[in-house]
Amino acid sequence: MIAYLDGKLAYKDPAYVIIDAGGVGYEIKISLQTFAALPNPNERCKLFTYLNIREDAHVLFGFSELEEKILFLDLVSVSGVGPSTALVMLSSLSSSEIKNAIVTEDVRVVQSIKGIGTKTAQRVIVDLKDKIKKENLLSPQPNVLMASSSKVRSEALSALVTLGIPKPIAEKSIDTILKREGDSITVEQLIRLALR
Repeated sequence: MIAYLDGKLAYKDPAYVIIDAGGVGYEIKISLQTFAALPNPNERCKLFTYLNIREDAHVLFGFSELEEKILFLDLVSVSGVGPSTALVMLSSLSSSEIKNAIVTEDVRVVQSIKGIGTKTAQRVIVDLKDKIKKENLLSPQPNVLMASSSKVRSEALSALVTLGIPKPIAEKSIDTILKREGDSITVEQLIRLALR
């Protein structure tokens, strides 16, 4: 198993990257979350990896954060969710949005991801709800998204994406502003600050 690759980012695409590690170019499939966190080409890059071995191919999947890799492994453990589907899920929603939807049993959010039907969404929630609750208890992290600000956040995110800002960049900007300004900010204020 290849746990991670650390080397020069030789090529960068929203769907995959090539990392030159020790003179060997490794092609690694990535999510949009990871793409947004990558440095510029020819800079040093480290990705946590998962090697999927099939009869017809050996495919490397890469993640900028260990948390994203752990969620990916949780998702592929669910019957009916393969590595490609898990990657689409991580490209459609942030790790925290996926975890929140699973813990709150929000089938609609999970089902909104392309390629996920009602039965698969329900299976993901049933299989992972307790596991993710336990993981969150073991590694407590300050939750930027308080209940009252989550609606403001989702409305602002939707508006920014409609305006043409890439979702990962919009999410990062919104989360930074919410940390700084607190949860009393309005949707309009949040959008204006994110557009600066």
